Amino acid sequence: MRLICDISGLNEMQRKLIKAADPAKITRAVAQNTSEMQGRAQDLCPVDTGTLKRNIGLEMRDGGKTGVVFATPHYSEYVELGTRFMKAQPYMEPAFNAQKDRFIIDLKKAAISDL
Repeated sequence: MRLICDISGLNEMQRKLIKAADPAKITRAVAQNTSEMQGRAQDLCPVDTGTLKRNIGLEMRDGGKTGVVFATPHYSEYVELGTRFMKAQPYMEPAFNAQKDRFIIDLKKAAISDL
């Protein structure tokens, strides 16, 4: 199972950006912010054996317009959300929250620079 975070209004912003911006600049902004979020998630995840940290990956989709950060160990969501026996130790959501404002700013800059 993967954790999914959503930024509201992204579809409208995406349509405007596609009309206004150089696709290469948008792709670079997505790649940069996806990479930074992956690094933050790795920095924030708790380390016991290091397996979780080593297995936080990223994937670019839709020709670089979509970036996905994910954790592959079967227990990753238990660490993130906790269980009735274990306190949550979030790493993905804080990484997302730390990155989202920067990502929006970078996308706007990419669009504005071409107007």
